[in-house]
Amino acid sequence: MLSDIEIAQAATLKSISEIASTYNLNANDLIPYGHHIAKLSASCIQKLQHQPDGKLILVTAISPTPAGEGKTTTTIGLADALNQVLSNHGLNAMVCMREPSLGPVFGLKGGATGGGYSQVVPMEDVNLHFTGDFHAISSANNLLAALIDNHIYQGNDLNIDAASITWRRCIDMNDRALRNITLNGRTKDGKDYVRQTGFDITVASEVMAIFCLATSLDDLQARLGNIQIGLNIQKQAILASDLQAEGAMTALLKNAFQPTIVQTLEHTAAVVHGGPFANIAHGCNSVVATKAALKLADYVVTEAGFGADLGAEKFIDIKCRKTGLKPAVVVLVATVRALKYHGGVDVAVLNQENLSALKNGMANLHKHVQNLKQHFGLQVVVAINHFVSDTQAEIALLESEAANMGVKAIVCKHWAQGGAGALNLAAEVLGVIEQKTDTFKFLYSDDMPLLQKIETIAQKIYGASHVELSNAAKETLAELEMSYSQYPVCIAKTQYSFSSDPTLRGAPTGHVLHVRELRLSRGAEFIVAICGDIMTMPGLPNQPASERISVNQAGDITGLS
Repeated sequence: MLSDIEIAQAATLKSISEIASTYNLNANDLIPYGHHIAKLSASCIQKLQHQPDGKLILVTAISPTPAGEGKTTTTIGLADALNQVLSNHGLNAMVCMREPSLGPVFGLKGGATGGGYSQVVPMEDVNLHFTGDFHAISSANNLLAALIDNHIYQGNDLNIDAASITWRRCIDMNDRALRNITLNGRTKDGKDYVRQTGFDITVASEVMAIFCLATSLDDLQARLGNIQIGLNIQKQAILASDLQAEGAMTALLKNAFQPTIVQTLEHTAAVVHGGPFANIAHGCNSVVATKAALKLADYVVTEAGFGADLGAEKFIDIKCRKTGLKPAVVVLVATVRALKYHGGVDVAVLNQENLSALKNGMANLHKHVQNLKQHFGLQVVVAINHFVSDTQAEIALLESEAANMGVKAIVCKHWAQGGAGALNLAAEVLGVIEQKTDTFKFLYSDDMPLLQKIETIAQKIYGASHVELSNAAKETLAELEMSYSQYPVCIAKTQYSFSSDPTLRGAPTGHVLHVRELRLSRGAEFIVAICGDIMTMPGLPNQPASERISVNQAGDITGLS
């Protein structure tokens, strides 16, 4: 059996201009990065504004497990299948997804370009550096950090209180040693100061969030200027604009802000742009990319990171709230193996039939379905990402249990068969969209107090009994409620459980959501609630994926998955 990278390297790619032409794009609309990658030009984005929007299909998943769920693979397979179905009707589909972070590529998860015969290509380029967007985001973030410390060194005309500085540096790599740093600073006149700071991973940075929520270069620059970096000695907010940082930061991001287009193995166009994690950030690709894709295609398949309790909730309550986007249907990805894991089975024996564990694990699927239907008013289709170890009895049980939840579960074999393996899923998705139901809603209102927003997410989406804030979080909350209570909330917690405890599988209830820290993302316009033991700078596992990656004598990358 070929590995993902072997399948990708064996593929015959079309030129990106040929791919783009099938979506009525011409050479002037593209900024080529070689033969198979291009940026959509600013003039192209502007030209598209008058086009009607296509239908938006959101792909999400049950709570992640070590068994894997295949959300990105399903996103790609569904788009390829839709193009097979739609081609006879003069319609088309497109993928719109996030760019992989180097953290998981070299860490535990590996790449994020799909798998098997449902991949975006060139796989190695997308997973490694790509068009340099993440490096640009890191540079813009760290420029601001350098300007802050330089301002203090040069005399501190703004009277910045060094102890109040909240702006952290970032790097797109899992490096736990950088989490906490003592910075020994000195002013130009020789006065020493010490402050505690650290690094976040780039995908958890506010610059990444701003990059993905901005609707134009003007909006991007305004949001960057609105970043609050700390306070002065009079306890007044100091913004990036006070340091005149936003212009240079925008200059660093100008080219990166243009969405990037590549292709799937079956030559469906894929817009890959932006990449915040959904466990510690808001987990959605850029607004400018999603909106451009909706102008270019009749159906756009996008994804939200990790489980529906994280990525989908943030997609709706943050991204949709701020942009007017609205999914026509949600595809909820599940696997027999993952549901058995949620039912209590160890990873080592997941390939063995176990109907009892599968039935117990259905609680996780049921909670996600209930959340999407009841709390967000969305139509749901369950995609059963098929593994060869799945038995007919297990599939039948999953289909039956899904029917009892009021949703259709479709077996999908796109990993092995590409788009042909997801034709039934495509047909069901199109059928649901044709029903044209409009019951979409947000989980909470803008005018709800911040604590109540956190409690609403915790109790309704996670099944928690209540929320407990640390003393530090309580102090910050009191300050935030005075000026930023209208902001939505971005919960940073483990992806492996509905709770803030990664060991609690299934659909636990009555647990407590522990909030240890609240952060203001003034430019992104949301509040981050950091829960449990979650870290905004992940660490590498005992055996990092990087150990498998190399380059052979022919110059081909090996071991990347």
